[in-house]
Amino acid sequence: MAGTQGELATQRVTDGYRWRQLAIGVVCMVMIANLQYGWTFFVPDIQSKFGWDRSAIQWAFTLFVLAETWLVPVEAWFVDKYGPQRVVLFSGLLCGIGWVVNSYATTLGQFYVGQVLAGIGAGGVYGTCVGNALKWFPDKRGLAAGITAAGFGAGSALTVAPIQWMIGTQGFQSAFFYFGIGQGLIVMIFALLMVAPKRGQTPEAAVSQNVIQTKKNFAPSEVLRQPLFWLMYLMFVIVGAGGLMATANLKPIAADFGIDSIPVTLFGLTMTVITFAATIDRILNGLTRPFFGWVSDHIGRENTMFIAFAMEGIGIYLLHLWGHDPVWFVILSGCVFFAWGEIYSLFPSTCTDTFGTKYAATNAGLLYTAKGTAALIVPFANVLQQQTGSWDTVLIIAAGANIAASLLAIGVLKPWRAGVVRRNELPEARVLA
Repeated sequence: MAGTQGELATQRVTDGYRWRQLAIGVVCMVMIANLQYGWTFFVPDIQSKFGWDRSAIQWAFTLFVLAETWLVPVEAWFVDKYGPQRVVLFSGLLCGIGWVVNSYATTLGQFYVGQVLAGIGAGGVYGTCVGNALKWFPDKRGLAAGITAAGFGAGSALTVAPIQWMIGTQGFQSAFFYFGIGQGLIVMIFALLMVAPKRGQTPEAAVSQNVIQTKKNFAPSEVLRQPLFWLMYLMFVIVGAGGLMATANLKPIAADFGIDSIPVTLFGLTMTVITFAATIDRILNGLTRPFFGWVSDHIGRENTMFIAFAMEGIGIYLLHLWGHDPVWFVILSGCVFFAWGEIYSLFPSTCTDTFGTKYAATNAGLLYTAKGTAALIVPFANVLQQQTGSWDTVLIIAAGANIAASLLAIGVLKPWRAGVVRRNELPEARVLA
């Protein structure tokens, strides 16, 4: 056995083995998806039972995202020191505990605690799985990160109806309790099968005229001193804020439009607006990640960002214009989620292309904290909606921010990143631009 392990450390593994590791990560991501995307279904019932202000309740969502994102660099350090198994195993336990705490919560403070615990667990799973995908697939970095992130984006699609059914028939406390335990246990089981690649087990990074990649490995402390990193961080915040606002408020927006319970028939299926929109949104939010990741492997990261961010900006603006129509609400919310979810494949792959693979998990984790920063904006969207009495201003601001991000991608990030890679490249490395 020792000889076999030694060989694995120096010889390429089969592609089948790499894809199995990717699949393990995807399963874990599917199991934590409801922690974020299922929250919107609980908000109206929590508000109805306790009578709290909606913006106060949504701070629980913000705290979840903050805990999920801002601690990822720390969790990545534990991954580098102890390996992915232990981190994901412990994180799965926290995911389950977080929702069990929610099931017993009777005060806002208790919900905040439950969401923080769930967020820490979700961040540990998310950061580890995406980092592992980036390391196992240097030759298909955008696609691998996209497939892994797709598990998180689309993972809750199949449970949209079951969660709503359980909330409606047994109460939201039961839904928190049983889904929390089930999801946490599955993460813990699959964590035992996860391993990180050793030197020589993976192929070399792909060389492309459109995808510029460095061969220099930047330590996290170096990355934080790079102005280019902070440009990517700003763009992540701009785009992420609009998507998180839609994620947290999908059902409240539909309810405020007065269309959440109206039946809609599309593609031969009939569901209420909120159920149809939530299901399609999660599917498209998952599909966009490998799709745009694959596209970016061929046409370049920044070119893909320009297309996707502009698409989201236009989709949000049209949602502002036509979202009061039930059919258009379902269609346009799907377009918004399709154009938003790709940030979770494009930014990690762009970060690793720019700053190297050695510290890929930690560096991508540092950039992922931008999602937490973006989450701070979500409660203020609710405050703005309450002050103006409509979602119009919120949606217009979000649309404009995404258009601005698309222009930054093509006009600033692309030439700047190419220059940084050239200046920091090792003398023997060849960069095709």
